[in-house]
Amino acid sequence: MMKKMNIPTSKTSLVLFLCQIISALDVPLDSKLLEELSQPPTITQQSPKDYIVDPRENIVIQCEAKGKPPPSFSWTRNGTHFDIDKDSQVTMKPNSGTLVINIMNGGKAEAYEGVYQCTARNERGAAVSNNIMIRPSRSPLWTKEKLEPNHVREGDSLVLHCRPPVGLPPPIIFWMDNAFQRLPQSERVSQGLNGDLYFSNVQPEDTREDYICYARFNHTQTIQQKQPISVKVYSMDSLNDTIAANLSDTDIYGAKPVTERQPVLLTPTGSTSTKVELRGNVLLLECIAAGLPTPVIRWIKEGGELPANRTFFENFKKTLKIIDVSEADSGNYKCIARNTLGSVYHVISVTVKAAPYWITAPRNLVLSPGEDGTLICRANGNPKPSISWLANGVPIAIAPEDPSRKVDGDTIIFSHVQERSSAVYQCNASNEYGYLLANAFVNVLAEPPRILTPANKLYQVIADSPALLDCAYFGSPKPEIEWFKGVKGSILRGNEYVFHDNGTLEIPVAQKNSAGTYTCVARNELGKIQNEVHLEIKDPTMIIKQPEYKVIQRYGHASFECIIKHDSTLLPTVTWLKDNEELPDDERFLVGKDNLTIMNVTDKDDGTYTCVVNTTLDSVSASAVLTVVAAPPTPAIIYARPNPPFDLELTGQLERSITLSWIPGDENNSPITNFIIEYEDALHEPGVWHYQTEVPGTQTTVKLKLSPYVNYSFRVIAVNKIGRSQPSEPSDQYLTKSASPDENPANVQGIGSEPDNLVITWEPLKGFQSNGPGLQYKVSWRQKDVDDEWTSVIVANVSKYIVSGTPTFVPYEIKVQALNDLGYAPEPSEVIGHSGEDLPMVAPGNVQVHVINSTLAKVHWDPVPLKTVRGHLQGYKVYYWKVQSLSRRSRRHVEKKILTFRGNKTFGMLPGLEPYSSYKLNVRVVNGKGEGPASPDKVFNTPEGVPSSPSFLKITNPTLDSLTLEWGSPTHPNGVLTSYTLKFQPINNTHELGPLVEIRIPANESSLILKNLNYSTRYKFYFNAQTSVGSGSQITEEAVTIMDEAMASRQVDIATQGWFIGLMCAVALLILILLIVCFIRRNKGGKYPVKEKEDAHADPEIQPMKEDDGTFGEYSDAEDHKPLKKGSRTPSDRTVKKEDSDDSLVDYGEGVNGQFNEDGSFIGQYSGKKEKEPAEGNESSEAPSPVNAMNSFV
Repeated sequence: MMKKMNIPTSKTSLVLFLCQIISALDVPLDSKLLEELSQPPTITQQSPKDYIVDPRENIVIQCEAKGKPPPSFSWTRNGTHFDIDKDSQVTMKPNSGTLVINIMNGGKAEAYEGVYQCTARNERGAAVSNNIMIRPSRSPLWTKEKLEPNHVREGDSLVLHCRPPVGLPPPIIFWMDNAFQRLPQSERVSQGLNGDLYFSNVQPEDTREDYICYARFNHTQTIQQKQPISVKVYSMDSLNDTIAANLSDTDIYGAKPVTERQPVLLTPTGSTSTKVELRGNVLLLECIAAGLPTPVIRWIKEGGELPANRTFFENFKKTLKIIDVSEADSGNYKCIARNTLGSVYHVISVTVKAAPYWITAPRNLVLSPGEDGTLICRANGNPKPSISWLANGVPIAIAPEDPSRKVDGDTIIFSHVQERSSAVYQCNASNEYGYLLANAFVNVLAEPPRILTPANKLYQVIADSPALLDCAYFGSPKPEIEWFKGVKGSILRGNEYVFHDNGTLEIPVAQKNSAGTYTCVARNELGKIQNEVHLEIKDPTMIIKQPEYKVIQRYGHASFECIIKHDSTLLPTVTWLKDNEELPDDERFLVGKDNLTIMNVTDKDDGTYTCVVNTTLDSVSASAVLTVVAAPPTPAIIYARPNPPFDLELTGQLERSITLSWIPGDENNSPITNFIIEYEDALHEPGVWHYQTEVPGTQTTVKLKLSPYVNYSFRVIAVNKIGRSQPSEPSDQYLTKSASPDENPANVQGIGSEPDNLVITWEPLKGFQSNGPGLQYKVSWRQKDVDDEWTSVIVANVSKYIVSGTPTFVPYEIKVQALNDLGYAPEPSEVIGHSGEDLPMVAPGNVQVHVINSTLAKVHWDPVPLKTVRGHLQGYKVYYWKVQSLSRRSRRHVEKKILTFRGNKTFGMLPGLEPYSSYKLNVRVVNGKGEGPASPDKVFNTPEGVPSSPSFLKITNPTLDSLTLEWGSPTHPNGVLTSYTLKFQPINNTHELGPLVEIRIPANESSLILKNLNYSTRYKFYFNAQTSVGSGSQITEEAVTIMDEAMASRQVDIATQGWFIGLMCAVALLILILLIVCFIRRNKGGKYPVKEKEDAHADPEIQPMKEDDGTFGEYSDAEDHKPLKKGSRTPSDRTVKKEDSDDSLVDYGEGVNGQFNEDGSFIGQYSGKKEKEPAEGNESSEAPSPVNAMNSFV
């Protein structure tokens, strides 16, 4: 017999399973059972500990509880019994402990201020609520005061004090002007935490008479304002007689031009201060400085770092905000104010205390008589909270004694409990900063067995499938379960059955002989009970003739068969699918009892057709493919679009309807299927045609609905299978009367563009939708789930409205109603929008990385609380980057990679990692505004992988029987190299490979002399590297050993041979001698008669030079312009220009880089050179001038 612990699937059994975790006894959520079982009271709902109420509204103090029997309720006020029957203003809701204090009918909220506590009691114990302090909210008026104008010199600092009235809760402070516009704030001008307005230095533009401080009291929904404050900024240049009359001589004559000043702190004062904050709260520290230029604030924590994911800077970095503070945030925080002239600092010593918080709160305990159990109450705080116990609301020290109970500090131990031990225990953990109160009951039940599964329940399963027979039960003590087959059968045992802890009997493979009646018996010491269930085994459903593959010509018929066999007691349903989707809604598809026929198949009918057979117990399917091929060609018939309709006529003109008739045009061999009617509004959109309606092709008259305030014209378009006709000629115009709008704008949305606004947008009505002149929109909004009145504004000619001063990302109810000169449209429906998003406040926590292999890792994180997202959660971004390779330990800058995971995912995969490397990553939450702070960088390492191929393999120094191999280590070792493997084999003349030899080489080697090889033989080499993971890819090379020793001896480095060095020296000397001889010959050529040389070398093929370029100083001849020598270099236009005279003589074969001047040109030509060097093409080289030759030689 097998016994199995598993997680049940049914609702009742699931609760049974969960109850095993939280109590000693399983109590299923069966409604009938819960009505019968006794249970001590449990507080289910109560008002907050500090309950600030609106003094104008009735006070409702909530106290709801459950229990069996239903509990009764009583209250205490300020520690004494509160008799509600003696106060006509106080009532208690029926079947509830909630108090309603009637303030709106004459009561005064102040009279009911105090501390209240609710007690819910029945025969099994008493549960108590928290102490609920009731305090009416207060919004006192501003005290009257005479405010003197502020006259300030330009560049001085200024503080405008707000000093709002003390309210409950404290008001929200903001500064505005007379036009109710918020005063702009900056690094220079900003509001402090106390509400005062600080000017680091005043400027002339700060002059105004309407600095107004406002106080908003949220509970009473009232706003109060201080009297306007006047500020006049002056300098000596603008000082007038009126201001001078209010100043002393020292002020006037001591005034100097605006000078720069080093920073001075306006708040806080002094160099140090202290601050105490409670754990879990928001820590706000502030520093505001005066100075010119305006100081910049910087914050540091002495001896530590600011928490990256919880720190925010507000008010232009003047306020340091740390959310969710803990004891670790205690320490000294320094603010430094700095400008170009110096700096000043202030140190704030922060101490974080903690009100009590739970480590382990007590949990309800359900026991059977004689069992043992414990209640544990553990809390922490700073200072450490004290733990006290109460029983049924009475301190346990004076409560009735219970011999089964023993109190040991924060634990109550129960031994051998009895039914009278049932009670509700309260654990109170308190210190000077607050308290925690938790109720936990001990419920001792003695119950005979009950079977919750309905009697004679029928189970049906398919043969050879598992069968699960339920026997949900309850009893105290826990009953034992036994199963029998048949009324008088023996107890079931053996490996063919599995008995689950929740009472279920499992038959893993049910056969026909498994059918029958099964009896479940539950028994404990208080009794026993049994229940019968029935099991039927059904034959499986089968498809005995499956659909077959079909090839059908276009416009032919296709038929698929699907013949089934099933259990006679089951009703099958047959469904046909095409490509795993429902059949097209087409009358060509005919579904029969056991077949599918497709009439007039077309190309789009290609696909896979599946027959699916379902019964209540099983399902089978079979598929076949239909292929449609082209049909034989048919005679062509010319089809065309229809001709346009004509003779449009309007009749039956009414305010909201009209009748249009027309005559159809020619069909052109394709019947008209429908007519489309369009209209033009000449009043609002002349020349633009809109769709109105369409009617069947057999209809030539239609009654059209009209809108008010529209000048209509109509036209008709005919449609057949070929397409649409041209539009008809327009009908006569018809102008309808005006009316109030029938509809409101569509697509109303509320999306904030900034954290403190709400942008309401809508699609404006078109002209014909206005129904009349003077179209406007009434825009209304109010915050959702807050009992506010609607705020409305009427606008025109716009499609958006911006609401300023909203909280960040809160829902608003929005509606936009159209109106015109004749009235309003119907009441619009409300939509929900949200004010502007702000960047998320918190980084994801508990970031964990699980490295799957050398290139893949999985990252997990805890989702951030939705309230800190401050916008629509779009997903999470994972930034990751490689820090270094673990094998080389060299750092290099690598660009960060980003993966985005949409929605509220809490994990993701990081592909494409490099093996054996160190990585860092962080996670950020993303909303519509952008990214939140990054989580702390998480470091993880990838394991080794196989290396890449060696970077190179060279084979050198071949001899008769050896080769030298040199190689480079892999570019990507991907781990620690353990060795290299060299494999080689000879290749014969027919390119066949010989036996393979393998050699292992240590990883620190970079060369190898391979000996004992065959002479004059080609070898193929395979070379790769290994890590501990395995071998990398290999590199291959081929090389040949030499034929004999003589060849080896000839293979020497020629550059190192003595004869080669001597030969090179001789060649160099010979070249030097030739250069000297050439130089001497050039100098001699300068004495030759130029005219004779020119005549001797005249070339009739060369055109004479232009007159302006043809003179050559003393050698020119005004009467005879002889042509230049054929080998002379000239431009492409056969002229020589002065600006071209700097051409290099290298082009002329002599390698000289001097200037090509006039004298040098002729000296070079007529230098007496006897032999010409070969010239490229048709041009010949020339010798350079002696001047240039000298320059080149030097």
